[in-house]
Amino acid sequence: MNAANFKHALFCAFITLIISYPILGLNLVSAGTSMGLEGASTVTIIGIFMAVAVVFLFQLCRDSAMAKLGQLPRPDFTSNRPPMTEKTRLKIQNIVILTIILGASLWPFIASRGSIDLATLVLIYIMLALGLNVVVGLAGLLDLGYVAFYAVGAYTFALLSQYFGVSFWFALPVGALLAALFGLALGFPVLRLRGDYLAIVTLGFGEIIRILLNNWTSLTGGPNGIGGIPDPTLFGLEFGRRIKEEGNLSFHEFFGIAYDSTHKVIFLYLIALVLAALTFFAVRRLMQMPVGRSWEALREDEIAARSLGLSRTGVKLSAFTIGAFFAGFAGTVFASKQGFISPESFVFLESAIILAIVVLGGMGSQFGVILAAIAVTILPELAREFSEYRMLIFGAAMVLMMVWRPQGLMPMRRIHIELEKQE
Repeated sequence: MNAANFKHALFCAFITLIISYPILGLNLVSAGTSMGLEGASTVTIIGIFMAVAVVFLFQLCRDSAMAKLGQLPRPDFTSNRPPMTEKTRLKIQNIVILTIILGASLWPFIASRGSIDLATLVLIYIMLALGLNVVVGLAGLLDLGYVAFYAVGAYTFALLSQYFGVSFWFALPVGALLAALFGLALGFPVLRLRGDYLAIVTLGFGEIIRILLNNWTSLTGGPNGIGGIPDPTLFGLEFGRRIKEEGNLSFHEFFGIAYDSTHKVIFLYLIALVLAALTFFAVRRLMQMPVGRSWEALREDEIAARSLGLSRTGVKLSAFTIGAFFAGFAGTVFASKQGFISPESFVFLESAIILAIVVLGGMGSQFGVILAAIAVTILPELAREFSEYRMLIFGAAMVLMMVWRPQGLMPMRRIHIELEKQE
């Protein structure tokens, strides 16, 4: 410990105090037409000062604590295990994937409605994260406006159903293709950009789409959004109590069973599961094709990739287009699930959360992205009593993850070739 560490720790503690106290230590109270301030409870004040003390002590002893943590032995369960062949690994992987999909298909028939609804949201985020993983994890293009393609898919279904009476199944490919077209349009202006400049342009694109949806009230309804979005049907069978479209049949009357609103939730969950599995296998197949190899080559070294004859234009445009295509899928399912959408559903925070899922799971790792999507979506729901501090806990978890495991929960597996040393 020296004077420099002490000053740095004192400065960090002071910053923590001046940031946290106005937010947590003061409450706005309305008295008629005027507003006033009052202090928070004693427990909150004690918590603030305890947090300040923790920050001070951590910064004061950070160097020695991190050095001791680095000396701890790390378990390696594969050190004495012979290397697995690629064929065996893929076979085991396929068995695990099919088992998970089969279990997920049977699970909604024994779970509660709330759990099924939450699982559908998880699958939507899995589709979004797998699509963004193509752009960020594989191609190495930082996209902060990915939620724009999500919004395009959702509003495509909402507008087509409102003005033309289009069904979910027709709007699903149309929304995905239109989102892909927007991804292609975004790809052209950013061909020469990398790093921070690329992030700024994509962030601006996402905000342009949101503001356009918010202000074009004659078409999108503006802040009021669009409601009455129809549910998907099963070969003309509707899942509502009453038939909404002439010529269709009711699901419960066709099968002679009692009406249950859970049937619609289960059907939408199964649709999301099929689309998430389709996204997974499509991206997995693309990773094994030349286009997937070109994404990784562009990410590792753009100059070397160009010297090998790869077209920078084609590689970047393919990444943006394919990533946006799967976001359009997710947006269409989201619109059908909610039944109502507005621009507030597609703010920058959504892009940040999807990007955080990709980083937490492991850049380029499909299984890691799926695991992170499940964790980020479900854990906040399990801790509803801490809802006021949800984003604070989420931010702290991100910081800890980047400090102790920056490669992600399940890093992307890379094939290494070792050459024998010749004497």
